Amino acid sequence: MNTRHNTRPVRFFHRGEIVEVAHLPPTTTVLQYLREHAGCTGTKEGCAEGDCGACTVIQGELGADGELQLRNVNACTQFLPTLDGRALLTVEDVGSPGQLNPAQQALVDCHGSQCGFCTPGFVMTMTACYESHQAAGTTPTRQQLADALAGNLCRCTGYRPILDAGERMFDAPARCLDREPIVDALRALAADTPLDYSQAGARFHAPHSIHDLALLRETCPQATLLAGSTDVGLWVNKQFRDLGDVIYTGRVAELRETRNERDGLWIGAAATLEDSWAALTAAVPRLRELWLRFASPPVRHAGTLGGNIANGSPIGDGAPALIALGADIILRRGTQQRRLKLQDFYLDYMKKDLQPGEFIEALHVPLPTSDWRFSAHKIAKRHDSDISAVCAVLALRIEAGVVREARFAFGGMAGIVKRAAAAEAAVVGQPWREAAAKAAAAALPQDFKPMTDMRASSAYRMKVAQNLFTKLWLETGGARAVPIGIWPSMQEEPA
Repeated sequence: MNTRHNTRPVRFFHRGEIVEVAHLPPTTTVLQYLREHAGCTGTKEGCAEGDCGACTVIQGELGADGELQLRNVNACTQFLPTLDGRALLTVEDVGSPGQLNPAQQALVDCHGSQCGFCTPGFVMTMTACYESHQAAGTTPTRQQLADALAGNLCRCTGYRPILDAGERMFDAPARCLDREPIVDALRALAADTPLDYSQAGARFHAPHSIHDLALLRETCPQATLLAGSTDVGLWVNKQFRDLGDVIYTGRVAELRETRNERDGLWIGAAATLEDSWAALTAAVPRLRELWLRFASPPVRHAGTLGGNIANGSPIGDGAPALIALGADIILRRGTQQRRLKLQDFYLDYMKKDLQPGEFIEALHVPLPTSDWRFSAHKIAKRHDSDISAVCAVLALRIEAGVVREARFAFGGMAGIVKRAAAAEAAVVGQPWREAAAKAAAAALPQDFKPMTDMRASSAYRMKVAQNLFTKLWLETGGARAVPIGIWPSMQEEPA
């Protein structure tokens, strides 16, 4: 690979044409570009951390099947070079003064806007929802609309008229975006060389192959590794950190792949949270509610499960699920792979078993057999788009009514996500009865001494975590137990 300076502009499709940007720092956000350089001020800045949705835009790219994918993302956390080879649609693109698009018209008809600050973001999320359902030939339920809008906050109108508008926009004759010019532009952009962008004393590398990524990582082990930017973007927005050189993983096709293998599920480190959780819940439907409560659609469409795991936050929601499933993490340095149990990857608070020049290549999740039972819970102050006080994924393998294996993984209870060894020992080899669940709860203080912070007190965290064993019992063996089959063929997906 040629590692010499061979820079070119950032190139992407916007406002009906391919545009080039060559003069802005690599950590310029898409939001800053739109408002300060492109004159597109319909996109608003609210929280600047991916929480409020005022900055929502639609990002387009060609999938592995060649079909156009349109997904809503937050412009405030995305760095402009990540748009290279992609399409950017803003509220200025979806309607015209003489003809509003279906989402805009429905918001007018249903009085879904008051101060209007949040409205462009709602329009973009609703448009993305409209496009995806029209392409699939489906109509969303009101709850599905509410889930789609989980990343958009309205502080004056409230959600009832906005949800009314979401339903109303499907009643009108179908009027989708013109996809042909977007697809043509993306096909033309696909012929560009990998981006190596240099400006303001920093470089932004976007390799297209895992070989080139591995070589870059070995050559530049101190460079910032960037995936979905939903966390790293805040280092710049909120902490004003200088990232130095950046290596972006989002253009490496091998890292974005999810696939079923003979012995498990392979999730590439750059696969989006949305795609990763879709694959996980296909194997374990009981994780579906955790998927929906994991951040919001704009965050899940940009962020990656590999990035969530690499971050190593003790309150991350990805690690408890993967550890409870017995997942392995595949690390790579050059051409060498190293594989270990994910639970062994975390050594201490924000300290991981990751060597210089090494990066996460993939996660491998064993496919659970039908004798496994799962219970997954996220405890937070808000129902949607919030950070966990406690996240727990509890797994049992039961044979003839006796617990043969247990994996109880908790986030928010220690400096790292980890298993509750004493609680597991209290149930393994025991008949799965209410007494065993109580024994696990009683043993939990041996495993954790949770902290008190803004999200919850130590006592609250412990009490909630202990109570989740009662939930586990009720869901898997109690008088009010519900069928919780492992595979979709064994149980209908929850409504």
